[in-house]
Amino acid sequence: MRLRPLVTPAITVVVLGTIGAVGYRTHEKWVPIVFPSKTAAPESGAHDEGGHDHAGHDHGNRTDRVKLSPQAQKNLGLDVDTLTPEDYWRKLLIPGVVVDRPGESDRSVTSKVAGVVIDIKARPGDTVRAGAPLFTLQLASEFIQAAQTDLAKTAREIEFAITKRDRVANLVKQGTQPGAALTEEENQIKRLTVQLQAYRRQLQVFGLTSEQVTRAEKGEVITELVIAAPDRLPVPVPASTNSPSPALQVTLYEVQDLKVSLGDQVQVGQILCQLANHQQLFVEGRAFKSEAGALAFAAEKKVPVRIEFADEANGEWPELEPRTIHHLSNQVDTATRTFAFYLPLENQPRTFERDGKTHFVWRFRPGQRVRIKLPVERFVVLAPDGKSEVRPFVLPAGAVVREGPEAFVFVQTGDVFVRKPVRVLHENRTETVIANDGSVTEVDFVVKNQAAAINRALKAAAAGGEGGHGHDHAGHSH
Repeated sequence: MRLRPLVTPAITVVVLGTIGAVGYRTHEKWVPIVFPSKTAAPESGAHDEGGHDHAGHDHGNRTDRVKLSPQAQKNLGLDVDTLTPEDYWRKLLIPGVVVDRPGESDRSVTSKVAGVVIDIKARPGDTVRAGAPLFTLQLASEFIQAAQTDLAKTAREIEFAITKRDRVANLVKQGTQPGAALTEEENQIKRLTVQLQAYRRQLQVFGLTSEQVTRAEKGEVITELVIAAPDRLPVPVPASTNSPSPALQVTLYEVQDLKVSLGDQVQVGQILCQLANHQQLFVEGRAFKSEAGALAFAAEKKVPVRIEFADEANGEWPELEPRTIHHLSNQVDTATRTFAFYLPLENQPRTFERDGKTHFVWRFRPGQRVRIKLPVERFVVLAPDGKSEVRPFVLPAGAVVREGPEAFVFVQTGDVFVRKPVRVLHENRTETVIANDGSVTEVDFVVKNQAAAINRALKAAAAGGEGGHGHDHAGHSH
């Protein structure tokens, strides 16, 4: 009971201190009501103790910024990055399409002999390497059977001829036979050897492997023939981060169409299937005659030309390096009045396993639409002195929003997006070139897409009386 006089004053001090602190923090709200004479606006240029210039700082009319939640930013899929001044070339936007390389991309597999299909080892959609087995045929060719018989017979005749030559050589050595007899036997062996090699090459031409021909030479009758994917030299692939890996520099085929079924009897020259090799393709552009000069100049000077694929999402594949024009067509299409030009395109695959087989998914496919950006003229921007050049900023078209004569970009600071007016120097359907005049700088984090959507959010917030403030007091120490 003796402590009571001491506790009461302490509680009183705490309560009064709390009331004083709350009153100080809220004095801007209650002082103008209780003491109207204290609400006179500060003179122009007046500063508070924290160094903040409140003159002309109208918190309720800030319409140049909006705060977006992290969820809203993810919903918009914003692409934010700093800018780098760069040279800009005015470009011709030319439509194009991915096409096969004539004589290289598509290939038919035919039967070299008559036979019956007893096995199909690859079906449409399968990817096979050069030399991989495709079909097995039961041979039904009397000519092949006769060639095998002749090969085995010739091989035995060579053995007999060699034995006879060795015997004659001994007799010549002993002096009981003239040297001409030995020469005649050696010539006979040479004639039979030439004949043997002819039979071997003949059987190989009809599809038998070297191992099968050797077996036939020893007297075994080959009754089945394996037809394989055509073999060819590895495709030369330039060293590049976008090029297929060295393991994919062998020829790969995709089975597009089967022309036979199990049990079918096929004749010499009959097509068994259609293969496609999509490792090396072309991009075909269609240009008007008035653009022929620019295209010829670009082809001659090997000007890098960019290709854009509208159906690819950003980051889905590695960025495609610029290409140079391979050749121009010398014919004009009478219907469209355009002529074709071609750029080489090395394909890029992804793989997946299914039923023990490796399947390839190619990035580029014939028929795929593209946009070709052909540089034709360098864009020159002069400094105020009229002598030196200033490289501008190049942005995607979605980074700039217009309101009448004004053009704006948005700069991100945390969750706040500030609208900055800029001067547009040049624009097309995909790009906008803005002046490097200090309105935005290389250290600003500029939003490169969805500028129109952010601008709508800014206007909606300003109309609702919420987003127009845009001033984050949490970051200030008053």
